[in-house]
Amino acid sequence: MAESYKSYVQQLLHNGLKSRKNSFFDHIDGKLLIEQSQRNVRYKIEQQNRNMGNCINFGRGKSSKLQKNQVPNSPLSVNSQQQPIISPSSVQFSINNSNTNGITTPSSSGVSSASSSTTSAIVLKSTNENTRFQYVAIFDYDARTNDDLTIRKNDLLEITLRKNAAWWKAKNENGKEGWIPSNYVAKKDSLESEPWYFKSIRRIDAEKQLMSDVNEHGSFLIRDSETKKTDFSLSIRDNDSVKHYRIRQSEDGRYYIARRTTFPNLPELVIHYTKTSDGLCVNLRQPCVHIIKPEPDGLSHNLVDKWEILRREIKLIRRLGHGQFGDVWEGVWNDNVSVAVKTLKPGSMNPTDFLAEASMMKRLRHPNLIQLFAVCTIEEPIYIITELMKNGSLLDYLQNPRSRQLKIPALVYIATQIARGMAYLEQQNYIHRDLAARNVLVGDDNVVKIADFGLARIIKEYAGGMYEAKEGTKFPIKWTAPEAALYNRFTIKSDVWSYGILLTELVTFGRTPYPGMTNAEVLRQVDQGYRLPQPPNCPATLYTIMRECWHAQPENRPSFSTLQYRLENEYNGENPEFSN
Repeated sequence: MAESYKSYVQQLLHNGLKSRKNSFFDHIDGKLLIEQSQRNVRYKIEQQNRNMGNCINFGRGKSSKLQKNQVPNSPLSVNSQQQPIISPSSVQFSINNSNTNGITTPSSSGVSSASSSTTSAIVLKSTNENTRFQYVAIFDYDARTNDDLTIRKNDLLEITLRKNAAWWKAKNENGKEGWIPSNYVAKKDSLESEPWYFKSIRRIDAEKQLMSDVNEHGSFLIRDSETKKTDFSLSIRDNDSVKHYRIRQSEDGRYYIARRTTFPNLPELVIHYTKTSDGLCVNLRQPCVHIIKPEPDGLSHNLVDKWEILRREIKLIRRLGHGQFGDVWEGVWNDNVSVAVKTLKPGSMNPTDFLAEASMMKRLRHPNLIQLFAVCTIEEPIYIITELMKNGSLLDYLQNPRSRQLKIPALVYIATQIARGMAYLEQQNYIHRDLAARNVLVGDDNVVKIADFGLARIIKEYAGGMYEAKEGTKFPIKWTAPEAALYNRFTIKSDVWSYGILLTELVTFGRTPYPGMTNAEVLRQVDQGYRLPQPPNCPATLYTIMRECWHAQPENRPSFSTLQYRLENEYNGENPEFSN
């Protein structure tokens, strides 16, 4: 039966799996052929790599590193002896095209990048008992609904259905089945399943996690290099500092830190340096503990796209704050998930505008932006359900006496996260228009997320990338760029101005900018060239960045991507002012 599909499969693989994925997987014959190909390829790999250590699939291509959703450029053929052997199972997870979201392998970096768009569900049925449990849990997950599956780290799992990129149905070794977030599991015996591999985590975040109290001298992690795609970086905690080493790849595909000692794969390299430091600051002792778990995409598998829920599913616990248009409450969804609940005061705002903000937030997915889960519109008042950040607003957090113990590196780390979130908005052609410490929320371990998108706009919808606000619209003058405050002209560079003001809030622990000046005085003085002076204990380099954000000509202000890059370099200790 499968023979009739042989030429079809070869042509499909040759074309890079780009155009016919849906029709192909509709045929059970095609599925069987893929499964048979998997078994054949695994057998060939085992024969060719019998003496290459306990894991053989850790190496990368010599010239490039496959990213999620990326299909290899070279043609693939099931029976070819000339092409590198690539498991069809790994190809299956890389299916993508320009119009649909592909099924992606999960990231162990602590950040979910799954899209909310639903793809055609793919049911997986294994014909070999020994190949059923191909995935391993890399984080604990507690079931949120009756059809979820509770998993614990290191559980072996069989994936039986991929409804979309974010939620998969899994079965454990005890036969229990249910939905799990896809970013909580990894392919068994893959690089992502190793406890020390943190994938695409950035250097600044690696240092943050290694220096947490749960990690000790000799804790380590391996991450993708930020500068060269085929390389990795080894980060090790050395008492009260973190050292970084480049892991390079030789011409024959072997890995090394010092060229005199090479290894066929990363696990062999790790084993070697756990036995001896061999030139490192300390031998590798224990993998870094993940202090940040990834967020599932949405509240549950059936709320990724359908995100309107009934009001009775939410219980309000306590009011956290109030504003011009409504209140913010701590709440619980489905009796087990803590959420923040934003309400709308009757008559205070057009409900259509309120829901437009929710729709905009739903489209924005970034670790440093608040995730919107759902909306209750069945009964008044309207509720918007979002993530709950335990420490409240950044302004309140900074003004708390306990936060005054934060040193400059911690404050710059917060500033870097905000720059990341704003750089993402910049790339997506959004402007925030109300960036300030009061609209940034704080979670555990100084993790921050930008919130309050009530004034945000999609800037590409406006001529010249500029949004002209309506007459009578009220803005926070002390945070607003002069061209916006005086002429209602908003661009991403007016957000950059606000970011510079936010930096002063950080280093002064929440002090209101332009102390002692009225809004009218601020407008007049700033228009005449006045700028906030350097705050006490503010590093000169950081104040230079502030001044650049306040350039009179918007086009001469730095982009958020530039600000992110510069702050990450400063935090890394390249500038001694930031490394105290």
